[in-house]
Amino acid sequence: MDETIMPTTEVQGGGDELPLATYELAYHILPTVAEGEVPTVEAELTELIKKAGGVVSDTESAERFELAYDIQKYLEGKYRHFSSAYFGWMRFTLKPKALANLTEGIDEHKQLLRYLMVRLTKVEETSPFRFHEALEASPLRTQKGVAADISGIVEGEVADVDGVVDAPVEEEVVATA
Repeated sequence: MDETIMPTTEVQGGGDELPLATYELAYHILPTVAEGEVPTVEAELTELIKKAGGVVSDTESAERFELAYDIQKYLEGKYRHFSSAYFGWMRFTLKPKALANLTEGIDEHKQLLRYLMVRLTKVEETSPFRFHEALEASPLRTQKGVAADISGIVEGEVADVDGVVDAPVEEEVVATA
């Protein structure tokens, strides 16, 4: 029989064992959940991660806000439209093999409107984006997609943005033969 030569990485690592990966779970909790129950839903999500073998490293608690567009979800035999939700996120480390089990558990959670789970790069791991803090610090607050303060904007006004003037463009007429 011929001798099979295995690559060094497979022999040393056992082939099956992948290193821990860092993930971020961003979620919308249904607005029908009472505000006092939102921490309970977050605790249930944390428990699902722990049961899958993960360790939560960072979180941003869910807060209610208006969505940019309506999201519909099939609940209790009919489609319902939601224009607001509680938004939060959590970061955790987990073995990639356990991700399928975790996803199944999250899919079955009835109080979530929507969620997104992504694997983070090394750069993303070191600099989390805090949505609620950025929203509070934003100079332009909006209500249902309409700017709250538009008193300084005049229709047809030429705006100076970072030293570049947006002037009207004159159309050039090109003669064709």
